[in-house]
Amino acid sequence: MAWQQLEGCASSSDADSATPAATAEPFDWDASAEHCRMAYLRGLFLARGSLSLAGGRTHLELVVPPAEAPVLAARLEREELPAAWRLRRGRGVVTWKNADTVGLFLRRIGAAGALLELEARQVARALRGDLNRVLNAESANLQRAVGAAGRQLAAIEELHADGRLAVQPPIVRLVADARRETPEATLGELAERLQIHRSTAQRALERIEHLALHPDEGVGRRTRPVRRRRVEAREALA
Repeated sequence: MAWQQLEGCASSSDADSATPAATAEPFDWDASAEHCRMAYLRGLFLARGSLSLAGGRTHLELVVPPAEAPVLAARLEREELPAAWRLRRGRGVVTWKNADTVGLFLRRIGAAGALLELEARQVARALRGDLNRVLNAESANLQRAVGAAGRQLAAIEELHADGRLAVQPPIVRLVADARRETPEATLGELAERLQIHRSTAQRALERIEHLALHPDEGVGRRTRPVRRRRVEAREALA
């Protein structure tokens, strides 16, 4: 199919006479059809182009005579294939480093094999990026959960040692016991095990940590002694 398009791009004079390649006229870009331009770019890529996909980077370049580099870059701009150009060792180099633009160029010139390779690498790179983000998020969540469980266990042991845990509401003691039995469990797993809401388990653990951080508050410590003194005072008056 490509050779048929190339034949259609030839001028009538070329068809009538066999002009030697050395004296052939240059390609008339402006007067040629779009498919002829793409065929010309395909031949230019095969003859003077290179594509690098190493290291997760996309780099395509066309090496042309110095005077042709800015002309070719302007033509590509009009074809919605913007490219940069520069001089390197006395030669003009037209380059693309954008994977989307390179993919569009390969698609339009019919380089199916190179395009499939490029797209396969893009998909693999995207999957690796998504996987790394998920793993990083899970690792951060796990570290936070381990740190919180360690603080909660230390707070539970402190409240248990000074007797304040025994005077806490039943739900607080229940959550504390569950945490001591399963220190690796997440907050959701604790709630599911005790058949309570997750917010209830969270409030109970927050209360335990708060009491451990503020030992002078004596929350729950003074309740029974005060009642005992009141009973003794009433018996003395009686």
